[in-house]
Amino acid sequence: MTQITHINELRARVIAFFVFLLGITYLFIPTLVIPLLLLVDFVLRAFDLGKFSPLGYLADGLLKLANSPVKLVFYPPKRFAARIGLVFSLVILILNVTQLNGQVIVGILVLFAGLESLAGICAGCYVYNWIVRFFPNFNG
Repeated sequence: MTQITHINELRARVIAFFVFLLGITYLFIPTLVIPLLLLVDFVLRAFDLGKFSPLGYLADGLLKLANSPVKLVFYPPKRFAARIGLVFSLVILILNVTQLNGQVIVGILVLFAGLESLAGICAGCYVYNWIVRFFPNFNG
């Protein structure tokens, strides 16, 4: 199996925009479907199965339609960020099932997805790079 070393940054940003939109939607319509979809998508992307990501399929279609260029970035920080998103999605799902208010957690996810998609700022990538400085063997 070939190890993934780089991914298309534009694809990651479009996926983050979909996460942003889903999070905003969830704030107004807290349905179980949204955290389930986010959880499945983050699991796939966090464990190197991004080619099966539902949001990835949508992003690929939009990027192809727009005939956008490919801009490669180092993959491990993005995978680490997806794993953080996975944790947030799991917490949101648990809060939804237990009927507890998860708006603050959703708001944080929306904030960081918005930063990634609209400004190209990957907070999880910054955290990953900081961790690697102190723990060079960290694999995220």
